[in-house]
Amino acid sequence: MDENSSPKIPRNRHIYLLPNLLTTCGLFAGFYAILAAAGGRFEAACIAIFIAAVFDGVDGRVARLTGTSSEFGVQYDSLADLVSFGMAPSLVMYHWALSTMKLDGTLFGKVGWAVAFLYAACAALRLARFNTQVGSVDKRWFIGLNSPSSAGLMVSFVWAMNEFGWNGQELRYFAMVLTIICALLMVSRFRYTSFKGSGQSKEREDRVPFVMALVVVAVLVALFIDTPRVLLFMATSYALSGPALWLWLKMKHKANAV
Repeated sequence: MDENSSPKIPRNRHIYLLPNLLTTCGLFAGFYAILAAAGGRFEAACIAIFIAAVFDGVDGRVARLTGTSSEFGVQYDSLADLVSFGMAPSLVMYHWALSTMKLDGTLFGKVGWAVAFLYAACAALRLARFNTQVGSVDKRWFIGLNSPSSAGLMVSFVWAMNEFGWNGQELRYFAMVLTIICALLMVSRFRYTSFKGSGQSKEREDRVPFVMALVVVAVLVALFIDTPRVLLFMATSYALSGPALWLWLKMKHKANAV
């Protein structure tokens, strides 16, 4: 009996080529970023991680549009994200700045690689938590900073600082603090907008608001003018939006209680 005609095999367990091929492209970009960082080509590594983010944003939408979503694809995408947005940015930051902490002594050198591992571990925890919450949380919000955004903040910082003429050795302690903050934001309970729909109906929950199309156009123009600095500004703004929203809601609640 033909596989496609078998009623015993659920459709969502099939391995579909197109979305998983896109996921593989993102995985390759993350793998290349690790190699480039090890070779000291940090700009190429940063660009590769942003390319991985593009593929990560496309593969899921392609799967839904073509009706080829599968449990295999969900799990494969999560594993690819761990490489591209967990291991890759932590190793980029390690080779660029954290590895130079050994110049201050053996203990500081160990702190450097421990901080890099902390980031990778928090990325894994963030992805595991996301997988367990699929279907049970409001799709309009992420709980904790999502790993692609965290990776974007890490590598846009490296890229922009290189453009400014700063090297990792000069910024090693600032890089350490930034890495720790990004790691903790991923496993935090801060809410971040996912830019998906308005929550008004089931049919519209995956749709992006029309105003976002205008924002995307403006962002593309800005990126064309000064890519690394614009990416750093965007990533920083989004990372701060979670704590800012939490603080605003807390102050609002306190004001209403008075």
